[in-house]
Parts: sequence; C-alpha cells; structure tokens
Amino acid sequence: VSILKADPYINVDPGTMSPFEHGEVFVTDDGAETDLDLGHYERFLDESLSQDNNFTTGRVYQSVIEKERRGEYLGKTIQVIPHIVGEIKDRIKKAGEGKDILIVEIGGTVGDIEGLPFLEAIRALRLEVGKNNAMNIHLTLVPFIKAAGELKTKPT
Repeated sequence: VSILKADPYINVDPGTMSPFEHGEVFVTDDGAETDLDLGHYERFLDESLSQDNNFTTGRVYQSVIEKERRGEYLGKTIQVIPHIVGEIKDRIKKAGEGKDILIVEIGGTVGDIEGLPFLEAIRALRLEVGKNNAMNIHLTLVPFIKAAGELKTKPT
C-alpha cells in the first residue's frame, strides 16, 4: 500500500507558500518539499515517501510545458485534455508501480475549478483500468456544532 497526494494549487510545490496559509512543509528523503500531509502518511504507513508521492497543478503544467518545448508533442496544440489530464494519469500510474493498492488524495475544495483536471484524470483512469481495479471515494467534513447541537456541512 502506498499513497499519493495531488494538490490542485498552481504553485510548483509548497516550499514558498506561507505556513500560516498552507501549513508547514514536509521534506522527503529525496529532498522534495511537499504537503504536510505526506509526513503524516509516511509515519502512518511506516514507508519512506518521495517526490513521486506528491504533485501539484504547477508541477504538472511545468512538466507539460517542458515536454512541449522539447518537441515531444510534435507541434500539436497543448490542451487540458488530453495533455494535462494525461500527465496527471501518468503520475498516478508511476506512484502505483509495484504496489497492490495506491490511495490517491486529491486536495483542495470540491467545486474549485483547479481540481477539475484531477477529477477528470481519476474518472478516465478508472475507465482505463476497469471498475474492478479502481474505486473513487468522495469525502467531506461534516462537523458537529456543539452550540447548535447539530451537524453542519462545510462548503467543500
């Protein structure tokens, strides 16, 4: 079992983001500056995670643009579908190589436009690998408000 954290924000990594806004940075053994969640996952799994276990929209776009500059797309117009979504799928596949189970967390807030390519990627990937080999689970926070005595949904 391994885990992948995919963050829809456009920063390349959280290294230059305010810790007050995003939380502390976790540095992997290979030197990658990643989301704090990766540190929790590493301790929980008792597995050393790497830069392959975390990526952002910024890193995806950076990779696609570098490929375009090298001519890997043979002069085609670069688009979210298939190029950005394809890069996201490739990174998910790479993180899952040699693993029986890969848990993929897509960060952000459901409904934020930045997350759409990630949701499209997991939808398409499930079709590619078959419904018996992939499962999409959507979770949201439903806190209990003690003063009101009831559960409230958070706009996620």
